[in-house]
Amino acid sequence: QVPLVESGGGVVQAGGSLRLSCAASGRTFANYAMGWFRQAPGKERVFVAGISRSGGSTEYDDSVKGRFTTSRDNAKNTMYLQMNSLKPEDTAVYYCAAAPLVTNLSLGRANYWGQGTQVTVSS
Repeated sequence: QVPLVESGGGVVQAGGSLRLSCAASGRTFANYAMGWFRQAPGKERVFVAGISRSGGSTEYDDSVKGRFTTSRDNAKNTMYLQMNSLKPEDTAVYYCAAAPLVTNLSLGRANYWGQGTQVTVSS
């Protein structure tokens, strides 16, 4: 089990920034690739970003490339998502997830999910 808890969501104006955190419990955090997904109202949950177990490799959806950056600190069992130049279309519930590989995450597959944190971008 890898319990995951997101934090850092909130309301921000378009063009602003937010940083989300995903804290994991247990000693196996470094054994998993980690990722971020989001689900907008009335839409399916979609992959946003992923990071390898070591943090040396990342992958992003085209919609966030150049604006979002994911990172992780294995010593703190925590992953981050720095979101800059936010747009109203970024409004969604953001979830973190864990899987063996980033490839799994980019295909929408995860072993563990967090409960989500709401991000609202006002125009």
